[in-house]
Amino acid sequence: MSDMKNRWIALYVENQIGVLAKVSGLFSGKSYNLQSLTVGTTEDETVSRMTICVTSDDITFEQIKKQLNRMVEVIKVIDLTDVPLHMKEILFAKISGIGEEEKAELFRIAQVFSVDVVDIGSDSLLLECKLTERRNNELIALLKSKFRRISIVRGGAVAIESISTGCR
Repeated sequence: MSDMKNRWIALYVENQIGVLAKVSGLFSGKSYNLQSLTVGTTEDETVSRMTICVTSDDITFEQIKKQLNRMVEVIKVIDLTDVPLHMKEILFAKISGIGEEEKAELFRIAQVFSVDVVDIGSDSLLLECKLTERRNNELIALLKSKFRRISIVRGGAVAIESISTGCR
């Protein structure tokens, strides 16, 4: 049996009420664990694109793709697992209970990671990050090592196939 690893799917679906519930229901009904799922409309308002990450082996992943292809509302299933991609994940990090020195340190960290400081309070700061999952993980680890009161809100990744030879 093959190794468990993160697999990525782009799923084009009809933009209708209940489609997200049906797709997520397929995953929960079969006990497949979704790592990430993002949904948005495309240039065609009647079509949405889902970016899905699931951890599975090769056999299970093939079953998932076949089951998704059988759904009436699914227009197209694209396996992005081994495709060159441009992929980003949004993350907000709120750091509270800090003084002026810690704020200065956070501004330096924001500059190094190329993230935006989007809000600031008397004892807190809010960072907005649009990085890869790996870079977001690195940022979180650094923040946890330096600050005590951290709140993280993470969105799922969005991805698009590279035009040339771009990478994740």
